[in-house]
Amino acid sequence: MRRMIAGAALGLMSLAGAAAAEEYPERPIMMMVSYGAGGATDFQARIVTMTSGNEDALGMPIAIINKPGAGGRVGWNWFATQADPDGYTLAAYNVPHFIAQSIKGGVEYSTDSFEPIANWGADPAVFVVGADSEFNSMEDVVAFAKENPGKLTVSGAGLFVGHHIAALQIDKAAGTKMAYIPTKGGGAAAMKAVIAGEVLGGINNLSDAFRAQEAGNVKILGVADLERNAFLPDVPTMMEQGLDVDNSSVNFRGVMVPKGTSPEIIEKLSATVPEMFANSRVAKKMEAGGSPMHIMTRDEVIEMWAQRQQTLNELLAGL
Repeated sequence: MRRMIAGAALGLMSLAGAAAAEEYPERPIMMMVSYGAGGATDFQARIVTMTSGNEDALGMPIAIINKPGAGGRVGWNWFATQADPDGYTLAAYNVPHFIAQSIKGGVEYSTDSFEPIANWGADPAVFVVGADSEFNSMEDVVAFAKENPGKLTVSGAGLFVGHHIAALQIDKAAGTKMAYIPTKGGGAAAMKAVIAGEVLGGINNLSDAFRAQEAGNVKILGVADLERNAFLPDVPTMMEQGLDVDNSSVNFRGVMVPKGTSPEIIEKLSATVPEMFANSRVAKKMEAGGSPMHIMTRDEVIEMWAQRQQTLNELLAGL
């Protein structure tokens, strides 16, 4: 009898969960971005969610809130420990950022803390200098760094984010030691430091750098990826310039929910969100902003997270 009652209870819970998912969402949704307003993640998150209120999407708007600090740690710590797993609190993820930070420790999250929904973009790291800089190639940068150990100041969005990983790879490949300076305001603040001449160079997202170069504020000297990017066809990769720097720092961005979110809500989001990203209005705005899109399903993201975890474990060993 007890088994029958327990089975009936589980069945009712399953039906209730399915019914709740059928009605979901019934109110606006919040999505947390771990970086400041105006940076690449914030800029792109607002674009890729702009059609969420459409009937062929979620039927409810998604509001972006920013919880920046410590290279994303502040926001992701909050999301892992305080966000309700009810489907109404989403977060933007940045990989390799949160995975590398979890490997190095001192945070309250790992890949086991979250459930991925879908990926919207893949943004390579690039090396930028001010528009009037004497550096015109990575060869110039490396020559200065070798002649002036520790004096090549380079800004980035934080510690053990994609920018920092690219800096570590460049130093290792070139045999240099740059002075990497993590900024408090994320990628936007790191770019401002380059433009204002507060640093000699910077490592930033291609999308932010593309817009800054279009405005005449910076020069982009190299791309940390396996091949040239369609947005910057004239800018060589690091490898083309003799530096053994692969795509480990490419910034994958997407949407996740807290662990404990019901399977029914995860399933509904996973079916809807990639289609939302594929909206033609979204694609046009992303292209206009120099933001590379790379849409991936939940299953593809789970595989990508696992691959990046392995790569970063090897890359960061001993650091």
